Amino acid sequence: MNSSQLLSLTTFVYGVAAFLYLAGWVFRRSLPGRMATWTCLAAVVGNVTGIALRWVESYRLGIGHAPLANLYESLTFFSLTIAVIYLVVEKQYHSRVIGVFITPLAFLAMAYASLSPNINDRIQPLIPALKSNWLIAHVIACFIGYAAFAIAFGVSIMYLMRERGETTTGGLLDRFPAARTLDDLNYQLIMFGFLFLTAGIITGSVWANSAWGRYWGWDPKETWSLITWFVYATLLHAKLIRGWYGRRVAYLSIAGFVAVLFTYFGVNLLPGLHSYGAMGS
Repeated sequence: MNSSQLLSLTTFVYGVAAFLYLAGWVFRRSLPGRMATWTCLAAVVGNVTGIALRWVESYRLGIGHAPLANLYESLTFFSLTIAVIYLVVEKQYHSRVIGVFITPLAFLAMAYASLSPNINDRIQPLIPALKSNWLIAHVIACFIGYAAFAIAFGVSIMYLMRERGETTTGGLLDRFPAARTLDDLNYQLIMFGFLFLTAGIITGSVWANSAWGRYWGWDPKETWSLITWFVYATLLHAKLIRGWYGRRVAYLSIAGFVAVLFTYFGVNLLPGLHSYGAMGS
């Protein structure tokens, strides 16, 4: 089994985990929830193994590099970071219902990578600009930040549902964490993601200077990364200085994740040095 086949199999394991989290929530049974946690952990193991195997395969082809250079590879890493951070949150907050809103994101990212006919999963040589150790630091930092924002997005949806009460949901919200807990978790995830996004932008600037001789060039990816940074900076400023909380923070968190998605996917439709098409993928 090669890395692409293993990662494709991992896609379905993430899907099973998402289904089990949903079943545990809807039917109010602890067994599906426990099975979901172990299934998600199995998916993480498969995800890590697939990425490591892809790295080994690249060296066997004589073009060895970290598997973080194209859309397929970044999506598989994105899924991994979402799942790992989620499992830490689940352990800390002892709430598997959060997985109902998070594991589908990991599944969708993997499904898009594995099943989309528009994504090339072949291992390809790096263009000269990408042959740098800054690639690893930059991509890892950015995607840890993106994953934290993805989980904050799910938590924001939960908060808005929780705030509306249980009158129209048949009591399904009674297993949600308290609204205050969700609000605090949302803030912690956004702060965590913001720090890594900042590190990603800084390492990207250093990398750009070594690759193209300038720290910043207003490339579409750079511009939208900065816009995303300002969205979350505004959110943190509003919370810390203006005392915002609850619904307004949740809405800003959702808007921020929309900006993340456009930064990640939308700018690939625009010409620029950061387009995955320009990276040989």
